[in-house]
Amino acid sequence: MNFSHEFDEQRFFEIWTSVRIERPVPFSLFTFGDQKLPYFLVCGAAESGSTVTIRKGEVSITRPMIITPDRMEPEFRNFFEEQAEADLAAFLLSRTAGFSNLKFANTSGPERIVSDSIEEAVAKLNRQLDDEEEEHVAILSAPPGMGGIAVMRYAAERVWESAPGNIQELRERGFLN
Repeated sequence: MNFSHEFDEQRFFEIWTSVRIERPVPFSLFTFGDQKLPYFLVCGAAESGSTVTIRKGEVSITRPMIITPDRMEPEFRNFFEEQAEADLAAFLLSRTAGFSNLKFANTSGPERIVSDSIEEAVAKLNRQLDDEEEEHVAILSAPPGMGGIAVMRYAAERVWESAPGNIQELRERGFLN
């Protein structure tokens, strides 16, 4: 994909803010090793008043043991239906040092169709996770066709929020001296 054209920041902002992290997870990512980020994704219907879908999934984030030139760019597997979306995401996140060598893999189960609105589906999932005392599962919501963006945003925000603690741990272990 050719990215030499001017970047439409307003359009990216509209897409980025159209997806929501309804139930964030308060835990940092591991500094060393792989991390699993389970989630529920609630996607809106194409037509107003129609059914919404719920899908359970998990993002795996892998940090390479050795960084080589072929591992310098982020990799996203199973996030997007269109390769153009994947190329755009990789382009944007490769400009952020925290993503330059991470590998992201998304796996998800089958969709469940429910007659609730997005808000009702999110509320029911929140009650279910509260009843189960589950603190490690996020709830995401997205308009139709934006599920991959919602999952990418969730993973990206977990990396960004964990970065200060990860850097501190690297410092404490003598890797940044």
